[in-house]
Amino acid sequence: MPSGPSDYLAAERTFLAWIRTGLALMGFGFVVARFGLFLRALQIGQPALQAPAYGLSFWFGTALIVLGVIVNGWSVRHHIHLVQDLNRGGSMVNRPSSLAIVVALTLAVVGLAMAIYLILVGEPKQEKAMSPSVDNGVVSIAASRSVDQTVEALEKLLQAKGVKLFALVDHGGEAEKAGLQMRPTKLAIFGSPKAGTPLMTASPSIAIDLPLKVLVWEDGNGKVWVSYNSPTYLQARHNLPAQLVQNIAVVEALAAKAAE
Repeated sequence: MPSGPSDYLAAERTFLAWIRTGLALMGFGFVVARFGLFLRALQIGQPALQAPAYGLSFWFGTALIVLGVIVNGWSVRHHIHLVQDLNRGGSMVNRPSSLAIVVALTLAVVGLAMAIYLILVGEPKQEKAMSPSVDNGVVSIAASRSVDQTVEALEKLLQAKGVKLFALVDHGGEAEKAGLQMRPTKLAIFGSPKAGTPLMTASPSIAIDLPLKVLVWEDGNGKVWVSYNSPTYLQARHNLPAQLVQNIAVVEALAAKAAE
């Protein structure tokens, strides 16, 4: 039986449907590949949460994009063969679509792998260092010792570097004296006139944040943190000259060393 216009139009509709499928796979693959970036964006402003790498999302997404390309390429080949078969008066549609089966099985495998991966990743954990908040510029580093041990290490570092410790405020101890409960929290206030004076001369408002401060505190989970004002944040806050930032950058090294 010779093929009619309806047969050719049906073949063309099938061809276009496969093209849409290929494009959808490539678009979905791009979204999956960027899944990790999306999760990072959701965590902005939550410095206590780690932004996991989610590296597998890139490979899942890439696999879907490649599958979309293969589908489009195969659909061109299949459409050409189908039209040729129709021209000969034959019929190639007397068997299940192998491509549809392959695509369905591949999507099922990729979807299952992504589900398993997300289950294994679970909820984000606390990271070793918390990035400075956009609002307050506070950086926190996880410490490996207790509050008292960390403060003791910080005091030794300050003494070794010839930096004067002006005060050590025991917030937790003072709260206990007042009959209140508070987790161990101590604030070290330190600095050097040689480093601080040029800063205050260039920008008097920096005196609000000087001397430098390092806060050692324990969170609700018993984890100890070392917190300080980011030098970059202080520079922007007080419009400090770039060449003077080094005068306050020492706080980063001190905090990191004390937290070890």
